[in-house]
Amino acid sequence: AKSVSLRFLDKAAIKQEKTDASNPPCTVTQVERNKLVLGMLGIWLLIIIPSNFWAVEVTAFVKQGTTMERNLGPNFQIPAASLWSFVVVTILICVPIYECYFVPFMRRRTGLHRGIKMLHRIAIGVAIQIMAAAVMFAVEIRRMKVIREKHITGAKEVVPMSIFWLLPQHVLLGLANTFLMAGLLEFFYDQSPEEMKVLGTAFYTSTIAVGKYSNSLLVFMIDKFSRKMSGKSWIGNNLNDCHLDYYYALLFVISAFNFAVFLWVQRGYIYKKENTTEVNEFEIVRAEKTESQVGKA
Repeated sequence: AKSVSLRFLDKAAIKQEKTDASNPPCTVTQVERNKLVLGMLGIWLLIIIPSNFWAVEVTAFVKQGTTMERNLGPNFQIPAASLWSFVVVTILICVPIYECYFVPFMRRRTGLHRGIKMLHRIAIGVAIQIMAAAVMFAVEIRRMKVIREKHITGAKEVVPMSIFWLLPQHVLLGLANTFLMAGLLEFFYDQSPEEMKVLGTAFYTSTIAVGKYSNSLLVFMIDKFSRKMSGKSWIGNNLNDCHLDYYYALLFVISAFNFAVFLWVQRGYIYKKENTTEVNEFEIVRAEKTESQVGKA
């Protein structure tokens, strides 16, 4: 099947009457390969906003955690950055559940050997990210309420609010990454042209890098805009006298808008034909399991 949105590229493979012999038209294979790469590029561009969360996990979350109560007993204090381990733990727990239970469950209903389409898996991850952004905003509103009630203004003053209030957003982002990161790797590798499989890895790893850079750009723009409008940055060195909640609210809004565009684009995306060998192997395994179950019955 050919993508309707990229059908204009088919003209490159049409031989014209006055075609220059030294510059022949492209082959159909070359045209289809370019379509695949351009389609992947469109999805890559829509992942720039979701990839911002990977930077927020190790920047704003850590800085936010340092302002909160971190004591466990009289002699031990939790490092603010250690809460990121809950993202990893959530992924380690959820990936086996996804592969062993969710995929077979969905496979029986959709008939797809992956359970759901690759872009649907990515969409679920992005949707969970948006839920996490809402939780991030709500927790920061709660922290600021405590700050006002206790009249806290100093950068080194500890807000009497447990750092474990940040745990739900870490767990949600871990769950989101279960769908998003694995889905992206699967999508970019699978949809790459057969002769350019390394391109899929490049697309995937570059999403992580672009997330860091785009988040830095977003923070820079917010800092300039907020200083110009109110004379004080939303994300200053003193988080006890800033508006980190505005930053989280903005991240929620742009993520929701980007998600709406992503849903619209993925509806028209034409997947590359499935790998015949892979599908056949799956069908053989499924048939063998069916036969064994019938034999046991």
